[in-house]
Amino acid sequence: MAELRVRIQTEDFDLGAEVAALRAGDAGVGAVAVFVGTVRDRNDGQGVSRMELEHYPGMTERSIEAMIDEAHRRFDIRAARVIHRVGPLLPQDQIVYVGVSSAHRSEAFQACEFLMDYLKTQAPFWKKETTPDGARWVDARVSDDEALKRWGIVACNAEPTR
Repeated sequence: MAELRVRIQTEDFDLGAEVAALRAGDAGVGAVAVFVGTVRDRNDGQGVSRMELEHYPGMTERSIEAMIDEAHRRFDIRAARVIHRVGPLLPQDQIVYVGVSSAHRSEAFQACEFLMDYLKTQAPFWKKETTPDGARWVDARVSDDEALKRWGIVACNAEPTR
């Protein structure tokens, strides 16, 4: 059975269990780099009481699988896993897990950062925040597109602020 590299789910994930699964049975792993994103209680100067994430089933998973394939081409990594939650979330809830194993820390760190930069700009997710002024869809950020450029990937997901 192939290793499950991508999960899109409503339920929370256990960080310790995910790291253990990433390392399981691979004595060549010398480093694991992990990023965990959580819901903030503020965004763009406003309080956030709730966030809701939507995705396009099937397309989202394929997009993230392609990201992981690209990370394997670019970096000497042994394994990678991405978990992204969808549905309603509250401040401090875990949203995303990106874990990468490698023989050496440098490759694990770089691949983890690459995957997160790619995920922020290219994965088909839609985010709505509830603020004191009501619900609003969150636009892509120019800074996320800029972060992706350092990997040699040009994205135009956001419009510059006028």
